[in-house]
Amino acid sequence: MAEVSLPMSIAMMPPALDDLYAQHNRLVFSAAYRITGSAADAEDVLHTVFLRVLRGSVPTQNAEGYLRRAAVNAALDVVRARRGSTDVELERMASGGRDGLDAVRDSELRAQLRAALATLPDRAAEVFVLRHFEGHTNPQIARMLGISQIGVAVTLHRARKKLQEELRKAGVRS
Repeated sequence: MAEVSLPMSIAMMPPALDDLYAQHNRLVFSAAYRITGSAADAEDVLHTVFLRVLRGSVPTQNAEGYLRRAAVNAALDVVRARRGSTDVELERMASGGRDGLDAVRDSELRAQLRAALATLPDRAAEVFVLRHFEGHTNPQIARMLGISQIGVAVTLHRARKKLQEELRKAGVRS
């Protein structure tokens, strides 16, 4: 993945923020991209997160966890804002050897999953994304978020049930 750069006006950040950006910009971009499915939206989320950091402060103990949560929440805001949009990006339909119909179905399913994910409470969406999009284990998620492993498991179970309901409403069969 190419290095994502901030606009020139932000290029003169305080050194500590510049270091934070250098260390974590890929993490923020990746988390946002997994949720939005769009590089442009992920860049917007990246910029939004670091602008918020510039205006406020980041906990020094767990900056990575804070930035990951901020990226997930900002990405969910983007998905929620475009929930009514039905635009399909043609480049996402590139099948890479599969027939075009399968690529369209996959693209539609991803869009429906993103819309369903946007209906979840922030914490549930965050736990689901960390587990199923980023591949973290329940103990890792518990440490990242400062909650118990049982809390992670219960949140995942409820998130899956809610997502299944939302996808069923959208006409997706399991």
